[in-house]
Amino acid sequence: MTEIQPWWSNSVFYQVYPRSFQDSNGDGVGDLDGVTSRLDYLADLGVDALWLNPVMVSPMVDHGYDVADPRDVDPLFGGLGALERLIDAAHARNIRVTMDLVPNHSSSQHPWFQAALAAGPGTEQRERYIFRDGTGPGGLHPPNNWVSVFGGHAWTRVVEPDGNPGQWYLHLFDAEQPDLNWENPEIAEDLEKTLRFWLDRGVDGFRIDVAHGMAKPPGLPDMRNPDLPMLTLDDDDPRFNHDDVHDHHRGIRRVLNDYPEAVTIGEIWVFDNEDFAKYLRPDELHLGFNFRLVRAGFDAAEIREAIENSLAAAALADSTPTWCLSNHDVEREVSRYGDGDVGRRRAEAMALVMLALPGTVFVYTGEELGLPNVDLPDEVLQDPTWERSGREERGRDGCRVPMPWSGDRPPYGFSDTADTWLPMPPDWAALTVAAQDADADSTLALYRRAIALRHQRGDVVGRPVEFVDLAPDVVAFRTAGMLCVLNAGASPVPLPAGELLLASAPAVDAVPADAAVWLRLDDH
Repeated sequence: MTEIQPWWSNSVFYQVYPRSFQDSNGDGVGDLDGVTSRLDYLADLGVDALWLNPVMVSPMVDHGYDVADPRDVDPLFGGLGALERLIDAAHARNIRVTMDLVPNHSSSQHPWFQAALAAGPGTEQRERYIFRDGTGPGGLHPPNNWVSVFGGHAWTRVVEPDGNPGQWYLHLFDAEQPDLNWENPEIAEDLEKTLRFWLDRGVDGFRIDVAHGMAKPPGLPDMRNPDLPMLTLDDDDPRFNHDDVHDHHRGIRRVLNDYPEAVTIGEIWVFDNEDFAKYLRPDELHLGFNFRLVRAGFDAAEIREAIENSLAAAALADSTPTWCLSNHDVEREVSRYGDGDVGRRRAEAMALVMLALPGTVFVYTGEELGLPNVDLPDEVLQDPTWERSGREERGRDGCRVPMPWSGDRPPYGFSDTADTWLPMPPDWAALTVAAQDADADSTLALYRRAIALRHQRGDVVGRPVEFVDLAPDVVAFRTAGMLCVLNAGASPVPLPAGELLLASAPAVDAVPADAAVWLRLDDH
């Protein structure tokens, strides 16, 4: 008897960045009713599930990753009713809905943190966070040398209730995002309430933010390399990947076991395969983001190594591999691969590589349109990284500019106002959904065809990937009766034998440079 695979094992998830998808009320910020209004577009694209970036109540210092109330939806996005409408409408189209969960930290405006500030040192309220006395005369210096992922110290000193400088609190990200103390059982108890709150309302699972960061090592030892570039992590970093984190994921999984159709997907910036696989043991996460394909350049050796490594890491845990080319934290792939027409062609080719692979695929808002990163003016930048780095690191705003839907000028149907939360470029008319709808050779058309063919090849689940050596600058692999060929070189390469199913550029006798093809193979 054939084993029934979980629904997520071959699904295409669409990552919705709600602020940037569709504005339904004219305030220039996308919202959940806007997402609901565009569900038919997502159904036509062929996606199986949504991943919503955070929509919980938040001061929005880090655009929702600073959560003040984890069991409610922020009015900016339409409140709890808007999420319930979205879930119902998505389920009616057989599209699942997963939410972002932020268990590593809270907002500094969370009632717990406000109580901790008011209560003072040594109190139960402070035990919910990581407060420490400083070092040096009068506790003048931070407790250790940890730096924030967004730049600057990972510690901020508070003014105590008596008005004097006092303890320091840890924040691996912005100062408005204090880290929770997962050694305190109250944290896990509260998270269970949050998990059940959303699951009982029909949410189909969670993407877990900073899944490798919730546990801190005893004594909080210094970093050996505090001068790492911001947003760069290594496997020797004491801030992340401490063994105790696995106990926390087991606790989450025990709750999810009461909801057997729900999935957890961990954001795991861990690059040792054995360490990565630990997060995917049968009693921990269902899926883990593997970012090796995101980190690979448009180079045949790098791409093949990323695929082989990702497959090997998943195999260590007998887990489903995951694939993505971009998200809300990284430069868009069109720009990473060279920008302009070259970057677009390469991004389309890489989309065919990703969608040919067995496992779970994540497509980021606007990726299917071939959107590039946007070089925004200094005065509109909002990412905390910009200010915390002393305005040296521009941050992630460039990959978060709103979706262009129609028309020849901003806001391109995204909103009723041109005053959108991030400005939209004046030269995106050819990239809108409406423009690409009318073009059979558009990036959008390619994504639709590729996802449809992927679904038709339902037997791809769990199939092995066999690499074929065709040429030095070519990545080619067989899986589930199909050959995928990517030409990362400068010259065309001969088209292998097989029925041409799909190509990212016209391919008659050869695979052009910066292009990929899918070929159906016979049974032999």
